[in-house]
Amino acid sequence: MSAPDLTHELRDSAEWSRLRAALLDADQLVRGLASGRRRGQPAPVTGGREVQRLEVRVVDLRAGRHLQVTSYDATQAHTANHLLGEAAEAAVDELLAQPFANWHVETATETHQLRVTKKGVPMLHTSARAEAVEVTRAHDRDKDRLLRGDDPVLVALGISDAQGRVKPSRQAKYRQVEEFLRLLDASLSDGLVKGHVRTPTPDDPLRIVDLGCGNAYLTFAAHQFLTMPTDRGGRGLPVRMTGVDVKQQSADHNASVAAGLGIEADFVVGSIEDARLEQAPDVVLALHACDTATDDALARAVEWEAALVLAAPCCHHDIAAQLRKAPPPAPYAALTRDGILRERLADTLTDALRAELLRGTGYRVDVVQFVESAHTPRNTLIRAVRTDGAHRSRGEYDDLVAAWGVRPRLGELLS
Repeated sequence: MSAPDLTHELRDSAEWSRLRAALLDADQLVRGLASGRRRGQPAPVTGGREVQRLEVRVVDLRAGRHLQVTSYDATQAHTANHLLGEAAEAAVDELLAQPFANWHVETATETHQLRVTKKGVPMLHTSARAEAVEVTRAHDRDKDRLLRGDDPVLVALGISDAQGRVKPSRQAKYRQVEEFLRLLDASLSDGLVKGHVRTPTPDDPLRIVDLGCGNAYLTFAAHQFLTMPTDRGGRGLPVRMTGVDVKQQSADHNASVAAGLGIEADFVVGSIEDARLEQAPDVVLALHACDTATDDALARAVEWEAALVLAAPCCHHDIAAQLRKAPPPAPYAALTRDGILRERLADTLTDALRAELLRGTGYRVDVVQFVESAHTPRNTLIRAVRTDGAHRSRGEYDDLVAAWGVRPRLGELLS
C-alpha cells in the first residue's frame, strides 16, 4: 500500500484513523507493535531495510519529546527518533503505509488490536484496561533489553552477579535468552492478534512447555517476561510454565529456584518422547535440544496440536551419519566429499526436512536466525504456527528423502 493510498484510507476508515490517533497520543501511548506481513504483499521496509516487526513508543530526550521507532530485521534492532509534531506524524503515516498484517497498540487506558484480513480490510478491536497504567518515557531502557541485567531471575540463574551485572562469562547465554524472548514475544503477539493462539485468562492461563529445559534458563526468563506488568516492560499475561528434562537433579534444582523466586512452575522428569502433561500446551519451546531430541520435541508439539512452536536445533548427527553411508545424488558428490561441507549440508537438509514435515501437518513454518553467529554457531530457529489451512503435500519432502537416501527421525515419528 502506497502513501497516497494510506491518506485516502485514513480519511475514510475509522479503524485506521483511531489507530493513528492512538499512536500519536504522546500523553497516553504506552507502546505500539507491528508484526506480520499481509498476504501477497512484499516485506515491510523502514529505513531502507526489510523488517520483521517494529515497536513505537514516546521518549523524553534532551532535545524534547520524541516518537521512538525501533525496527527489527533478521539480526538486529534499529532505532530512529522523530520530534513530536509534523515529523512524528509523517513517521506514523509512513509506518502505517507498510504492509504489516497486525498492529497491537497499548495506551494508558485501552488496548487496540488491528488485523488486516486477506481482502485488505482492517478489523479493529478495542478493549478498556481494568486499571490505568503509568506511561514511562525514559529513553535509556538498558539498551532495550527485555530483561534487565539486575532482574531477579537472571541473578538466581547465575547469569548476573549479586550487583545485577551480567557476568562476562555468561554474555553469550544472556544474548541467546534475550533474542529467543524477542522472537517469542513477536510470535505470540502475532498469534494472539490473528487468533491462532488463544487468549489466556487468569482461570485458564497460557500453557507453555520447555522441552529439554536443563537448568531452565528459558523457562524462567519466558515466565518473567510474559507475566511482568506492561508498565514495567513485560506483557502482563497469565502463564503456566512447565519444564521437561530427563534428569531428576535438574527438576529438583529448578523447583528450588522457582520457590526462591515465588514462581509457580512445574518440572516434569522424563524424556521428551515419554513426558506426560495434565493438559496439552499452547506453546512448545525447545532451545538447543541435541540431535534427534529436536525431532522428539517437534513430534510432541504436533501430537499436542500446539498453537506455536519455537525450536532451536543443536547438533545434526543423525542425518550427517546417514550422508556418510548413502551415495549422494548426481551431481552433488562434491557437497559430501569433505567432512565440514557434509556437516553443513546435514544441518541444512535436516532443518529443511523438518520444516516440510511440519508444513505437511498444517503449520505455517519459517526458519530464521535468532542470534548472531558470533554468540553461537547454533543460531537457527524453526518457528511454526498452527493454522486452519489445509495440510500441505509432502511431495517435496518425499523427493528430498529419496534423492539423498536418508530417513529423518521426525518423519518416522510422525508416520
